[in-house]
Amino acid sequence: MQESRLFKILYHLLEKGQATAPELAERFEVSVRTIYRDIDALSGAGIPVYAEAGRGGGIRLMKDFVLGRAVLSGEEKQEILAALQSLHAAQDVRAGQTLQKLSALFQLGTEDWLEVDFSRWGNQGFDREKFELLKSAVLQSRVVRICYANSCGQSCERVVQPYKLVYRSRAWYLSAFCTERQDWRLFKLNRILELAVLEDSFARRPFPAAYEPGGEEYPPVVLRFPKEMAHRVYDEFEPAQVRRQENGDFVVSAPMPVDAWLAGFLLSFGTRVDILFPASLKVLVAEQAKEIYEKYKT
Repeated sequence: MQESRLFKILYHLLEKGQATAPELAERFEVSVRTIYRDIDALSGAGIPVYAEAGRGGGIRLMKDFVLGRAVLSGEEKQEILAALQSLHAAQDVRAGQTLQKLSALFQLGTEDWLEVDFSRWGNQGFDREKFELLKSAVLQSRVVRICYANSCGQSCERVVQPYKLVYRSRAWYLSAFCTERQDWRLFKLNRILELAVLEDSFARRPFPAAYEPGGEEYPPVVLRFPKEMAHRVYDEFEPAQVRRQENGDFVVSAPMPVDAWLAGFLLSFGTRVDILFPASLKVLVAEQAKEIYEKYKT
């Protein structure tokens, strides 16, 4: 506990410049005597902290002091480097430069343990460029014009205020406010065919959780799969949603929207899935399967 408080005191002094012992005692819920003991401990650890008496005095750090490597434990240093390495793997060049400097400062090597590639197979250039442009627009609160292919197969131009990049269920989404519809929308990155970051900026507003991927509430869909489909079942569903039966089959209960997308998704399993609930989903899948049959029967 004391080590944690010492670091918090040091951080507070770095941020505020100075503080009185009673102020620190109140902030960290200890006695003034304990604060003075903490200051002595910091001084003994080589931190240039001192107290000035009189009006306007207080506890201060020497001018130009920066946080040194001795303050952090070995585990904390590794956590910082791991976090920076994950940013670097996400194609952030600045994080790579910071990672190199801190590795030298901490005198710790970094293993190349993580790689993140936002691109689809055979489409590396545009996918990476798209992600970087959108990331920059989100951080700078810049308006973006996109050409988007919607679920009906139509391409349309939208001007949006980008708020967040979200990765869910093996797909990237852009959470944004659409200026045409004057409402929040989710745009799948793979369907953004063109984009341009505009000079216009926007004032950020509270973001409704309902427009996060997964923020919607759906009734449970219950499915049964034979044991031979174990690889697909665990690819597509969370373990908590899966129950293994005595004969080895799987029963899955998962909240999903009952729509054309779900029908198409279930058709990808062919005859290796039984829809147990709801009955309306059986009808939807049967209709889609019939349309496919009528199209290809000749």
